[in-house]
Amino acid sequence: MHRTRRPTRRPTSRRPRTASRPAAWAAALALLAACAACGDDGDGGSGSGPRAKGEDGRNGWHLTWSDEFKGARGTPPDPHKWVHDTGGEPQWGNEEWQYYTDRTANAALDGKGRLVLTARRDQLPGMADCRYGTCDITSGRLTTKGKFAQAYGKFEARIRVPEGKATLPAFWMMGDNDEEKSWPGNGEIDAMEVAGTEPGTVYGTVHGPGYADEGIGGSHELPEDARYSEDFHTYGVEWTKDRVTWTVDGTVYHRDLRARHDEKHPWVFDHPFYLLLNLAVGGVWTGSVTSSTPLPARMTVDWVRVYERS
Repeated sequence: MHRTRRPTRRPTSRRPRTASRPAAWAAALALLAACAACGDDGDGGSGSGPRAKGEDGRNGWHLTWSDEFKGARGTPPDPHKWVHDTGGEPQWGNEEWQYYTDRTANAALDGKGRLVLTARRDQLPGMADCRYGTCDITSGRLTTKGKFAQAYGKFEARIRVPEGKATLPAFWMMGDNDEEKSWPGNGEIDAMEVAGTEPGTVYGTVHGPGYADEGIGGSHELPEDARYSEDFHTYGVEWTKDRVTWTVDGTVYHRDLRARHDEKHPWVFDHPFYLLLNLAVGGVWTGSVTSSTPLPARMTVDWVRVYERS
């Protein structure tokens, strides 16, 4: 297993290698949702939208970690909070085209209290022999591995995703025991993925042994022809020892319950997880970059906040 700062598996956003994601989820959920008594037990996720830093205490939450991305335009993200994952495939496992760098050209503050991850056409030394694509796209991927991790709580980010059919922005979490248990044994919780091929749909998913590539999750669609790229939205999960609940702009759209898991699909969400933000380009899910793919593409993050129960 490698002992670098990046996870050792295919990690990022993924997937359906053989089936469409909704179809794969339907099959997984049909398999796992065997008991009628696995409904809401009354302590489920409450909606959560934008708020002032630390404000959520009156609702039973205490802020434990955040980044408001304050700083001058063009400066890198806070190195006390974030680490750059770098390089290209085969590390990420979705046949993605981008090469992640630690440059401010791909991850920097905008001077207005936001982080911008930028995918752009670029060719750097070491990219010429990339496994997929045109070997000329760079992007940004940040993680709190080694800086911050937490088990259970509320994890939220306010994000504007980019346009473009080949883009795949994500806000997600990985089990920080990946030095001992490689993916998917360490677990993965995806708080937000908006594939450019489905611009009006956000997906929330968990991944673990027996449900690795396709995962188990749900989705939320905007009305009519609206797109998530048109504005900022708050994406979040509330995670307890018994469930993971997904929200977007205060609306709960999916829950995964420990009681639905079995020996073939074990619950692997009882240890601290670290955070990730990334902007992938190309790959199995979103398809090839074409001349109509808008590059540079930008994923803009207003803030990231983590809470625990008071």
